[in-house]
Amino acid sequence: MLIVISGLPGAGKSSIAEALGRQLGTPVLSVDPVEAAMWRAGIDRDQPTGLAAYVVVEALASEMLALDQTVIVDAVNDVAEAREQWRGLALRRGVELRFIEVACSDPVLHQRRLENRRRGIDGFPEPTWASVQARRAGFEAWDEDRLALDSTAPIAHNVQVVMAHLGEAGAEPPSG
Repeated sequence: MLIVISGLPGAGKSSIAEALGRQLGTPVLSVDPVEAAMWRAGIDRDQPTGLAAYVVVEALASEMLALDQTVIVDAVNDVAEAREQWRGLALRRGVELRFIEVACSDPVLHQRRLENRRRGIDGFPEPTWASVQARRAGFEAWDEDRLALDSTAPIAHNVQVVMAHLGEAGAEPPSG
């Protein structure tokens, strides 16, 4: 199974992805550390490293899916092309795809989380609240079926909701 967790920076998607990954014993592939690694390797930031990071994560996810491993992808996925990338991968690998969108319904909490987070990704600056607001304005509407989570709920609760969602189609939640 390919599980794609999406949402704005600071919304809580990485926290949910990591908790879900621990629960399932499943790898979590995040786009931001990949992009930061490109910059540390000397690739200029004016290059399309964001797109390249999505492509690298897709390649890694494909390899894991080929080994019959469930994979969790942690990325903003704010445009239809990014979401289509994951649909295409799931189709090529013949696996089930589940989209999960994480949002924070409390803008004050969202801003506070963003401004206080320190992920420790070497060379990756945390986005500003203004940049997140600009990204929100350009966030394309979803056409896909997806599970929508509100990160104002506790992480453990959201993970339980995801686990139930993964088992809805009559399949057992993935074991890894």
